[in-house]
Amino acid sequence: MKRRSALLAMLLLPVLVCAQEKKAPPAGAETKMPETKVAPAKAPKVRIKTSQGEIVVELNAEKAPVTVENFLSYVKKKHYDGTVFHRVINGFMIQGGGFALEDGKLVQKVSGKGIVNEGQNGLKNDRGTIAMARTADPNSATAQFFINVADNAALNFPSNGGYAVFGKVISGIEVVDKIKAVATGQKELTMLHPATGEKMTLPSGDVPVANVVIESITAE
Repeated sequence: MKRRSALLAMLLLPVLVCAQEKKAPPAGAETKMPETKVAPAKAPKVRIKTSQGEIVVELNAEKAPVTVENFLSYVKKKHYDGTVFHRVINGFMIQGGGFALEDGKLVQKVSGKGIVNEGQNGLKNDRGTIAMARTADPNSATAQFFINVADNAALNFPSNGGYAVFGKVISGIEVVDKIKAVATGQKELTMLHPATGEKMTLPSGDVPVANVVIESITAE
């Protein structure tokens, strides 16, 4: 219980502190954007091809329309291709979609504006669900996502607005379990300053020792 509370507290640290604190999630240079009306298919699916195997995720466009539309926009742009799972904590979650390899280094990719948080949609951060990573600002999620590898009730609404769940793994949960078990340590990540967009290299913990690459994410 104490470990889970500590992990939650660290999830809420802003990006500049993230890289210096062991359990803080890196995020992009993000700004809010007004809510938009979207109407994607009710249950689109995506296939996440990783260096550890394939994961199929069913997205819940009915309960998380803004989040699903945003995620699929990054899929369409192939933003995720060649990114990595840069933060892995067994018993908590695996996070990816924000950093790619450049000359052997993990460098944060430029992402778009923050979206309206749909953490109140009733979907829970249970094992096998996919949710948006963000800073302490509930409306700061852009491209980074995480897959829960345990039931993480502390991430649900009303805690800091809730972390918006927008789908669930329907195939390849064994691949998720392989990824959650990889060896991790401290590495330097090149991040983008949230205000200026300038690159800064800082140490970060819970980074896989051997890169777990997201080779592609494609709509089914």
